[in-house]
Amino acid sequence: MPVEAYRTWSVQSRPDKRVKSVCERVRCAAWRSGWESVIDESTPLGQEQAKFIRGSRRTFKEQKTAAGLTVFRFESGQRCFADHQTMPELYLVRGGDYRAKVGEVRVHKNSTDWVEHVQQHMGLLLDERDKG
Repeated sequence: MPVEAYRTWSVQSRPDKRVKSVCERVRCAAWRSGWESVIDESTPLGQEQAKFIRGSRRTFKEQKTAAGLTVFRFESGQRCFADHQTMPELYLVRGGDYRAKVGEVRVHKNSTDWVEHVQQHMGLLLDERDKG
């Protein structure tokens, strides 16, 4: 078939470009399962860390260990304290195949829209196949 009869679906990212991202997007284990921070408040650093945690607006339970350490247990589903980075993805649809690009390139804003577009297109192809 001619190159114009094809459509190419691709997901691309630039390995040289990183952006700050949220826990949920990078599938952070702390976000998914919760986490504990054990702080020694007998030191100036520990006192600052505990003050930061208490003012962080995150949901946690606080308890003391026999050794006098403070344990902060954070619930899942909330942002952790790490700075996550990810490479942004581009969800592309273009006319043509490996031989040539034909027409405009469509860039979807997110993966959900791209997947929906793929499914709609596959539905059309299956309808054409069933017609014979």
